[in-house]
Amino acid sequence: MSVSTEPRELGLSILGLGTQYPPYSLESRAIDVLSKRYYPESPAMQKVLAINRYTGIDKRSSIGRPDHWVVNQPDPPTIAQLHDIFMSDGLPLAISASKEALAEAHIDDAASQITHMVSTTCTDSANPGYDHYVAKALGLSPSVEKVLLHGVGCSGGLAALRTAANLCLGHSMRGLPARILVVALEISTTMVRSELESIHVHQETRIGVCLFSDCASAVVLSNDVPFSATEPIPPAVYSLLDWRHRTIPDSEADLGFDTHPQGWKVVLSPRVPNLTASVLEPTYEDLMCGKTLPGGYECPKDFDWAMHPGGATILTGAEKVLGLQPEHMRASYDTYINHGNSSSATIFSVLNRLRGKEMDGVCPGGRGPRELVVGCAFGPGITVEMCLLRRNLEGGKGGRKGMETPPETEVSSEDGEGEGGSDVGEQEEKRGSEEEAFIAKALESVELD
Repeated sequence: MSVSTEPRELGLSILGLGTQYPPYSLESRAIDVLSKRYYPESPAMQKVLAINRYTGIDKRSSIGRPDHWVVNQPDPPTIAQLHDIFMSDGLPLAISASKEALAEAHIDDAASQITHMVSTTCTDSANPGYDHYVAKALGLSPSVEKVLLHGVGCSGGLAALRTAANLCLGHSMRGLPARILVVALEISTTMVRSELESIHVHQETRIGVCLFSDCASAVVLSNDVPFSATEPIPPAVYSLLDWRHRTIPDSEADLGFDTHPQGWKVVLSPRVPNLTASVLEPTYEDLMCGKTLPGGYECPKDFDWAMHPGGATILTGAEKVLGLQPEHMRASYDTYINHGNSSSATIFSVLNRLRGKEMDGVCPGGRGPRELVVGCAFGPGITVEMCLLRRNLEGGKGGRKGMETPPETEVSSEDGEGEGGSDVGEQEEKRGSEEEAFIAKALESVELD
């Protein structure tokens, strides 16, 4: 796609972001608990449990604990039961994240101001989709134009943003305002029994069970057409300048999420880190081709990076190929260490975290945060989504520079009793890591292949 070299030309602004993690955190031993409870020792199980201790993840955010009823039946839960949990425990997270994004975007009347809704998930499938119920809960207009993306996995957040951007540009061409709510919701931890069952029955090394977590996130994307002269558009949190999408040929068997009576089965081959690393540089070069950027932006290390933390090898592979340091992807590492991989919902969480005061204090080489940010995520296909963003570092209305750290997941013991739940109102702000400890954690990331 040919574009002008003017970085502001598209007039696309992210006006607000919202992230909502569920109230529980699972340490690595949570998988050991369920493995020992339901399955005998075997070479494959022992190998997966060993890998689980060295993923680089401290805690994975979850809607429940190992004593949750849905993972403590004689057999793994059915896809119908997983759907019920997705709706009962996941839907409130999506509604909360959406409200947070709408509030920051100064959307006071969502029914009249939200023109479109683009949503994504890979951990549920139903008709109508979950987006219907989010729109209903938010009181959106019956005429709001909705799109629900499926089959895009971990790249779903940026795929939804790309879809919303094209809808915005269509409205701009027609001289119409567009305010698009983009929502991602994933509930992955309930599939632990299904994954452990496959490890036991087929003696496969399946590491997806070690990585995935639960989260909802949302952004509000706007074009530059105001509703009226008396309603100016609020300052952007990020401006969306451009994007690229490409598919790695003949890689569909390497990364996927296959439908199964017991939910979905993660497909993750050992080739994934090398495949994703191989496409990063050409996609970046294509994204930057023909652009006149401000001084000081000549190579990948001159940008800040919001990389989807699909696994430790995804991040360390990006460092090697692009010449980055962990601090370039500081928000990605922080999210990965403290929450795990929440599939499509993760990238908006990373972008939200990147603007926190703690993140601004751990930039590469002691420099300050960069105005230009590259966002990137990989999904089934294998596909790569990459975009160029401009972060608003000037503050402005809403206090967007160096924002306070958003509330994190409540830390709950995995050994507690009860079913767990999604009472997001009871969440506590998690203690942030010291800067030195964070850098040490980032540098200790372990290769899994």
